[in-house]
Amino acid sequence: MADYLVIVESPAKAKTIERYLGKKYKVKASLGHLIDLPKSQMGVDVEHDYEPKYITVRGKGPILQELKTQAKKAKKVYLAADPDREGEAIAWHLAHALNIDVESDCRVVFNEITKDAIKESFKHPRAIDMDLVDAQQARRVLDRLVGYSISPLLWKKVKKGLSAGRVQSVALRLIIDRENEIKNFTPEEYWSIGAEFEKDSKSFAAQYYGTAEKKMELKSEEEVNRVLAGMDGNSFEVIGVTKKERKRNPSPSFTTSSLQQEAARKLNFRARKTMMLAQQLYEGIQLGKKEGTVGLITYMRTDSTRISDTAKNEASAFISEEYGSEYLSVKGQAKPSGKAQDAHEAVRPTSVSRTPASVKDFLSKDQYKLYKLIWERFMASQMAPAVLDTVLAELKNGDAVFRANGSQVKFPGFMKLYVEGSDDQKEEKDSVLPELTEGDSVSATDIEPKQHFTQPPPRFTEARLVKTLEELGIGRPSTYAPTLDTIQRRGYVAMDAKRFMPTELGEIVHELMVEFFPDVVNIEFTAKMEQDLDSVEDGNVKWVEIIDEFYKDFEKYLDVAEEEMEKVQIKDEPAGEDCEKCGSPMVYKLGRYGKFMACSNFPECRNTKAIVKGTGVTCPLCKEGEVVERKSKKNRIFYGCERYPECEFISWDKPVERPCPKCSSLLVEKRSKKGVQIQCTECDYKEETA
Repeated sequence: MADYLVIVESPAKAKTIERYLGKKYKVKASLGHLIDLPKSQMGVDVEHDYEPKYITVRGKGPILQELKTQAKKAKKVYLAADPDREGEAIAWHLAHALNIDVESDCRVVFNEITKDAIKESFKHPRAIDMDLVDAQQARRVLDRLVGYSISPLLWKKVKKGLSAGRVQSVALRLIIDRENEIKNFTPEEYWSIGAEFEKDSKSFAAQYYGTAEKKMELKSEEEVNRVLAGMDGNSFEVIGVTKKERKRNPSPSFTTSSLQQEAARKLNFRARKTMMLAQQLYEGIQLGKKEGTVGLITYMRTDSTRISDTAKNEASAFISEEYGSEYLSVKGQAKPSGKAQDAHEAVRPTSVSRTPASVKDFLSKDQYKLYKLIWERFMASQMAPAVLDTVLAELKNGDAVFRANGSQVKFPGFMKLYVEGSDDQKEEKDSVLPELTEGDSVSATDIEPKQHFTQPPPRFTEARLVKTLEELGIGRPSTYAPTLDTIQRRGYVAMDAKRFMPTELGEIVHELMVEFFPDVVNIEFTAKMEQDLDSVEDGNVKWVEIIDEFYKDFEKYLDVAEEEMEKVQIKDEPAGEDCEKCGSPMVYKLGRYGKFMACSNFPECRNTKAIVKGTGVTCPLCKEGEVVERKSKKNRIFYGCERYPECEFISWDKPVERPCPKCSSLLVEKRSKKGVQIQCTECDYKEETA
């Protein structure tokens, strides 16, 4: 008979922890929340200090009864839910259900599931932290008041199945605001002048900068011609050479949001998938008979970049042995952000000796990719900065000054192992200039002006949206993945080339929210609310005060919306064509991913068609039809002639409305990680965009 009962959230963790603790301990899983607010009603008593009405979660009664039975048999019960606000609330609910004194040393927390960490954590049990519990209660109650008040209104006024929430409403606003920026964007013309030079049989490139006094921007071909007219031949004088040594520091170990961002950039993982895989790596992977089940990473919900001294020392020993002592970092630990839950560490491997290669055979393909990313990021964070030699040379002809930049990695440091990705960053390559000295004369082998047009800001990727929400102080690490999932499931946004674009339904809901609940979609207001909720966790304010301050104004907005919000009629619009299957008129309908065409004779006829989006470009093949946007069976966008199958023109690249200035042929947008380049489909004309 076991003397001690330990309650965790996950069955996978339960087996591993029981093996670490030994025969005196019995470890059981609660399978998450056993007690929570009801799903069928708001569950908050606004008349009595917003008291939550907790119930046993449907279907969890037998689990709770089993835990009660086991608790009565045990000498002592330890509550070992996850080390965050939600885990603290789960422990608090269990303490009340099992008649455990919340002020007793019943709470055990650990950031990694390894034998040493588990045994150490049981040497230091503590009381339940009521500030953490209150912070979680405050968030849950606030989200209930918003969601369970506004959502029924949307069901009544728009359509069933809609929802509104604090974080999702702001996320939707960001996506719609960005879409409006794109729609209202006016391209501006600008020019660049590039030149190729040669010295000592080495060629190098330079770009027009301006004059010796200031930088000049070229807005038109006339300005370019004036610059070229002021130059005398192809001979340039080197008027300055600046050499510098630049250090590049590694990024800190992952937080939850930076992990989601980097996994999206480098692995093409959605936020939800990243968190699911990270949970598996944290809870434990079976590494064969010798090691058994071991947690490979620390707790994955954190906004701290702190690293324990033990982990730093282990990493230092590994780096010194594998790469040499010159690769060891000498910098101090990065300071955590103001919002960081610093009881946590950053997301890191539990042991650097478990290299990705050594555990690869025990992991799925995706688990391996994510573990490798986490392991390499952590190891790189403990390595020395990279050192780069940079050279800036200025070359003058008449009043025109060109600049040539060169850089070369002098010492790779952390870059030997890992370089952080970016939505905007171009790939860095060595660009070595020949030896140049002030007063030298060099000749340009080619001088080429290029026309460009500014581009609108890009739509949000998952990585960019998570980063923006974090920068604005909206939401917390655990909320990003479910938020992005919700706005897609509700049909408020759709994905186009892995970027968010709002649907018509999303825009309708957003307009109603802006009109009737301006605070809920106000970015500054929501960020301040997050800070107020954090102050509850810090013990600086009572949670009821925060909720009451919000609800007094919110209730007024709610009363006005109940009275004045008009029912939105989403009527079927005639599409102007007949169904090719039954001859009935086709109509436009609003679905999860926006508008589509459907037969008006539904349900007798279930014919549907996608709405074809024009580009305004005449087909270059038949010269008659318009090039339109289409989608493949795998939902990939391509472009083809509207006269298909009579005309078989097809292109994966988006056509540009204006023709090539060189040969008048079709221009298309070529997209890559480096950005967008406009190219001619017939000649060698190219132009960079900004």
